[in-house]
Amino acid sequence: MTKSLLSRRAFMLGGVSAGGLALAGCTTTPKPATTPALPPIDPAYVRMYAPIPEERFPIPAPNLRKIDPSFYRRVVKDPTGERPGTLVVNTGERALYLVRDDGTALRYGIGIGRAGFEWSGRAMIAAKRQWPTWTPPAEMIEREPELEEWRGGMPPGLENPLGARALYIHEDGVDTLYRLHGTIEDWSIGRAVSSGCVRLLNQDVIDLYQRVPVNTPILVV
Repeated sequence: MTKSLLSRRAFMLGGVSAGGLALAGCTTTPKPATTPALPPIDPAYVRMYAPIPEERFPIPAPNLRKIDPSFYRRVVKDPTGERPGTLVVNTGERALYLVRDDGTALRYGIGIGRAGFEWSGRAMIAAKRQWPTWTPPAEMIEREPELEEWRGGMPPGLENPLGARALYIHEDGVDTLYRLHGTIEDWSIGRAVSSGCVRLLNQDVIDLYQRVPVNTPILVV
């Protein structure tokens, strides 16, 4: 009888152990969520858009993750058919081209004016300024009364809407009030956000400023 009880106890303990293993086999440990790795940014673009600490107001690097890579500065086959030295702003493509004499163009990604604030036509770059003062037009102050404090001009700096450089567009000798200018708002490149002006990353507008003399023809389409 003792042997029978022992055998029965062993059987029951074995069953409990097997049941425990069975239950353990059905339990899964959740795996930690993983974020897909972002593709690396070409080091050439990281260098191209590096900080510029030697400027009057040190310029930080833009966050290239906020910009579609198609808007990074690059050399392309000239799609404009314009003569070398001409600037062409294609608002539909969100691109500015500087036509070169070898059948190529230097293309910059841009932000453009919102609907109702666009301008197009042929004109000239009549002036260039480093770290310009920004003076909002009276009609802009009417629309946005909070700009009243800058009626006499906003001093240069990183927060100034014209950024590190500005190129002033005149048509038939008259200021159009439209500019090519810099911005620290990296997210705005490739979008329609401004009050008509063409904005480039500060690194790009500095590059453009060095290449484009006064009286350069410009076409905005």
